[in-house]
Amino acid sequence: MTGIEASRQVIDLVRANEDRARRHQGCSPDMIARAEREMGLTFPPSYRLLIEEFGTWDVPPTEFLGVYETERAGDVLLGSVAETLDTRATVGMPPELMVVLLDDVWLFAVLDTSQPDDDGEYPVFTWNPGALDGGLMEKIADSFGEFALKECQQNLS
Repeated sequence: MTGIEASRQVIDLVRANEDRARRHQGCSPDMIARAEREMGLTFPPSYRLLIEEFGTWDVPPTEFLGVYETERAGDVLLGSVAETLDTRATVGMPPELMVVLLDDVWLFAVLDTSQPDDDGEYPVFTWNPGALDGGLMEKIADSFGEFALKECQQNLS
């Protein structure tokens, strides 16, 4: 299954389970372009599709970061953008990593943008900045779509 196919299944799951899953307003192409510019990274197709559709979404207990704005934060892009920039600044996360999920166990789920596949997807890793030089990474999925689908299926079963 490709990352895009998996993301389409995530969209269907979230829509079919609106009593348990929460979703927000999707991102415009301008907001996505701004997010990529601010991070200096490009979203892979499977993550971009979900951001376009939902902006950000939750399938409790998993809260996907996505990209969004709030009235309170003004024009600051929250979610992956804010977490990626903050994590770079505070704990020295390498610039090729993009934070896509915060977790009590792994600390961070990140996309490694230095390893695109033929479809433009990036592998998903756990990243723990406190371990070893540069942090400890363990691969958990080949694409964001596959990662998100597994999380959603597990949480909705």
